[in-house]
Amino acid sequence: MEAFAALVDNLVYTRSRNGKLDLIARYLRETPDPDRGWALAALTDGLDFPAVKSATIRNLLTDRVDPILYALSRDFVGDTAETASLLWPEPPGVRPPPPSVSEAVALLHATTRATAPVVLAELLDRLPAPGRYALLKLATGAMRIGISARLAKVAFAQAFDVVIDDVEEYWHGQAPPYAPLFAWAADGAEPPRTDQLPLFRPFMLAHPLEETVIDMAEFAAEWKWDGIRVQIVHVAGETRVYSRSGDDISATFPEIAQGLSIPAVLDGELLVRGSHQGGAENERTQGGAASFNALQQRLGRKVVSKAMLADYPAFVRLYDIMIQEGEDLRAWAWEQRRERLEEFLPRLDPARFDLSQVIAAASLDELAAIRERARDDAIEGVMLKRRDSPYVTGRRTGLWYKWKRDPLLVDCVLMYAQRGSGKRSSFYSDFTFGCWDGDPDAGAELLPVGKAYFGFTDEELKFLDHHVRQHTVNRFGPVRETDKSLVFEVAFDSIHLSKRHKSGLAMRFPRINRIRTDKPAHEADRIETLKAMVQD
Repeated sequence: MEAFAALVDNLVYTRSRNGKLDLIARYLRETPDPDRGWALAALTDGLDFPAVKSATIRNLLTDRVDPILYALSRDFVGDTAETASLLWPEPPGVRPPPPSVSEAVALLHATTRATAPVVLAELLDRLPAPGRYALLKLATGAMRIGISARLAKVAFAQAFDVVIDDVEEYWHGQAPPYAPLFAWAADGAEPPRTDQLPLFRPFMLAHPLEETVIDMAEFAAEWKWDGIRVQIVHVAGETRVYSRSGDDISATFPEIAQGLSIPAVLDGELLVRGSHQGGAENERTQGGAASFNALQQRLGRKVVSKAMLADYPAFVRLYDIMIQEGEDLRAWAWEQRRERLEEFLPRLDPARFDLSQVIAAASLDELAAIRERARDDAIEGVMLKRRDSPYVTGRRTGLWYKWKRDPLLVDCVLMYAQRGSGKRSSFYSDFTFGCWDGDPDAGAELLPVGKAYFGFTDEELKFLDHHVRQHTVNRFGPVRETDKSLVFEVAFDSIHLSKRHKSGLAMRFPRINRIRTDKPAHEADRIETLKAMVQD
């Protein structure tokens, strides 16, 4: 545990990406199995101990230290694990030897809600402050130390001089502590088999278009649909539906899983059927998809009722075919895969699958005009795919580009703020904002319309944090209510009617575009302005 604690501590204080990669790679090379596998799982959110929650830690601390001291310290530090690691009283006498990562994981896996406090306390008594911090981060599954799963995988590849695309390919289907993965990468064993299981394969991603010069003769254009990117895999009689992050969402969308019975791996956009066609139907799009707001009714549900299946029927608009009946097509050019996908489509259930159409545009200017006129609820923008591009993992320059529609803009008033997590745990960085439900000069109410935690620089974050502290009028647990004085220009992709919000509206991808210190709060926009932006 000491080596893992040192790794976590160093990662917290290392800003450079290359520095983080070197630290993780060195740890993986120097640490024996299975400790390094459990540590890697912790860094990539691959561990879950249901019996250990933040409340478990809070209750342990308040039993051992003054609850007021804990509350004040937690408020100042902004992180439960760090607060607990520093406040935990040293045990009397000689401290018992520290546990290994494997021992700690075994004990945490075996514990229950009833035994968790005792088990966790015994482990904390065996560790100094850095070890306590690492243990608590591991136990709660909330590292938040600036390490993404992708960065940890890159470090794994760097540690053993293997190709990152191979790491991504073999990773899925392996369970911690990843013994077959380490045997392959570190010891030269045969790679784990991936062909006989319905495993997730990493998606090919796109770069923003920005100032890139595009020759439309070399690229194909498609609509960028506003659902969730999914992968449908059928192998050995079993079908799985995976989200972009590799999560299995088959139970949430059983009709999609049931809709593919031919061995294949397909890439597409999960959407919900809707009657709205919008202006985009006139611009030669397919239509037929409801807004993302309708899709949200289905997301995250463990049990899907017959009524939900009937009211919000899901389907997949296919983009690509990666594997068909045992033949890996990913090295083929996009044009070849597209032809194969068009041939494959008639074998699929038309109620569950259709094909994302290619947009006919001879030039980028013509495509820009089509893109701007399309305001269908289910369209985010357009995709540009090089016709000779293979299907490769991640983002590769020059192959695929995304060109989103210009965002909608509205002026809102800051209402509430919360502290962030990780590096932002000491700053108020999560902001709820609202618009006026009528004339503010006549006493209209300010109603929340969205929440954002990005779109501002580090310097602007310091300004916002200072503003919140100086303008707090109420406290509700971790939430601070501010006076209604600061205006944000908020950018968002679309807005929809919603029964879940008091304002009756829900924004899609809101972010702070500008801080309008020049604008008085009473001049911010009204709810009626936002309602006019809702697509019929």
